[in-house]
Amino acid sequence: MCDYSLHSVKSRPAKVGDKLTTRDFGTGTRGFAASEDVNVAVCVLPGTELSFLQEVTCLPTGLIAWRDKVIEHKTAIFREIHREKIAAHHDALEFPDGRTALLTTLCEGQQATVLQLPAEPKTAVEVEAQRRAAFVG
Repeated sequence: MCDYSLHSVKSRPAKVGDKLTTRDFGTGTRGFAASEDVNVAVCVLPGTELSFLQEVTCLPTGLIAWRDKVIEHKTAIFREIHREKIAAHHDALEFPDGRTALLTTLCEGQQATVLQLPAEPKTAVEVEAQRRAAFVG
């Protein structure tokens, strides 16, 4: 998906093997930019597996606000969180230890590769199961 504030930005869906870069699109949020055109947002489906080139870093928050926060993982699964909140950021990454980070909090310029897209559901039961699994929080 692409967060609500990226709806006015040119976008395309993610594909397996895509090389993505975190970018501030100047719309109040960060997202993934396409390697072939940094002005194109790449919309990622919930359940998509990503591999980062380095450990993920987020913008500083809290008492230690002068240092970037390092998440000591290089893989993550894309999720949507807090769907009940209309005007809120929903795009997030879930890391192997269960922690989540909003995509908009990631530092710019981080490179990731799309490893795997979620399987396409074939039945109504699979559609519902995938919908429930995609939303965290």
